[in-house]
Amino acid sequence: MALKVSPLAPARFPDMPSIAGVTLASAEAGVRYKGRTDVFLAELAPGTTVAGTLTKSLTASAPVEWCRANLADGRGRAVLVNSGNANAFTGKKGHDGAVATAEAAAKAIGCKPSEVFLASTGVIGEP
Repeated sequence: MALKVSPLAPARFPDMPSIAGVTLASAEAGVRYKGRTDVFLAELAPGTTVAGTLTKSLTASAPVEWCRANLADGRGRAVLVNSGNANAFTGKKGHDGAVATAEAAAKAIGCKPSEVFLASTGVIGEP
């Protein structure tokens, strides 16, 4: 079965210049579907300052709660984004999944898990 392309997808993407201190990568991790790029990582140079604007919802997802808990330090080394699973309304399993995700990314780039910021989109209610 061929992968359907959104009618909103651009016909082509512009050539992007390099940004000093930022390394970008994407991959197929099988978050929800096979054969689909579903993970994006932006590695940031040591000493990068971060800030965030987060939802005020009392039902924020585990990745949002993770970011909220770690933004106060103001330092970041990575932003990890996944599609296919929002990890929202997932309780302790969702929290544990967010921690494991941050720890794996931190290990891969050599930083503290608290310096990895998470964003997720997709199915709600499944860890």
